[in-house]
Amino acid sequence: MNRRDLLASGAAALLATGARAATALDGLAALPKTPRLPVVFVGHGSPMNVITENPWRPQWEALGRTFGAEHPRPAAILCISAHWLTDGWWVTGMQRPPTIHDFGGFPQALFDQRYPAPGAPALARDLVAAARGRRLRPDERQWGYDHGTWSVLKPMFPRADIPVLQLSLDMARPPQEHLAAGRELRALRERGVLIVGSGNVVHNLRAVQRGGAPDQAYDWAASFDAWAAPLIERADGAALAGFQARGAEAQLAHPFPDHWLPLLHAVGAVAPGERVRQFNLGFQSGSLSMRSVVWG
Repeated sequence: MNRRDLLASGAAALLATGARAATALDGLAALPKTPRLPVVFVGHGSPMNVITENPWRPQWEALGRTFGAEHPRPAAILCISAHWLTDGWWVTGMQRPPTIHDFGGFPQALFDQRYPAPGAPALARDLVAAARGRRLRPDERQWGYDHGTWSVLKPMFPRADIPVLQLSLDMARPPQEHLAAGRELRALRERGVLIVGSGNVVHNLRAVQRGGAPDQAYDWAASFDAWAAPLIERADGAALAGFQARGAEAQLAHPFPDHWLPLLHAVGAVAPGERVRQFNLGFQSGSLSMRSVVWG
């Protein structure tokens, strides 16, 4: 599927659908126009961050408290996680998506974690219908909320009472198409949908160092993170999508691009001139940048 074509037609069709009196779970057309919600990118790092003391989780919790105060409370959340990699584009379509523990070698306390947020199957059906037979498919039983989603949403929205959709990453598509997908999702922000990308600005598990201070990083990791910071600040999607031009440094920062692509979705959904705040400016285990961002 060409996700770019899909989302372009999908967003237009969804926003043109007539409104009806219903809840958020009855589909996008039921959601009223709202002030534009922010776009968020979260550097999620280790799943252990959700249950251990660390510098990162308190900032996610503080961000969650801004919704309903500084920002409108989301009617739904659309999360693009680095941990659902697919051929084609998929969207969770079940009423009660399971909590997926897509990792190994961690303590039982982490496997005991659950995030019972409701799904949004009608929203998923709207997206599928708008695809008009293209290669968008609903997943009604195979996936759910992986740790790229629940490990950050649980601190942000601990009540788990906001419907969540998770989108997969079509790994057959180049970075520029992931950026374009984000641009075509931008209009959802004005219908009460919070867009969250979850990955890492630097992510190399082969190079992790156990322990270490938040400011401890490999030279190549610090250099790549510093290169990305001003581009993120001005939402320069074209430059960020061309990250592989950094050569060997980019290859070290991202031996596989899964944790970079959610950032491109988020940047694509940013409108021109929006304010930006970067936080969690540090590293975990020397090779995971925890840099996180709110635009809007």
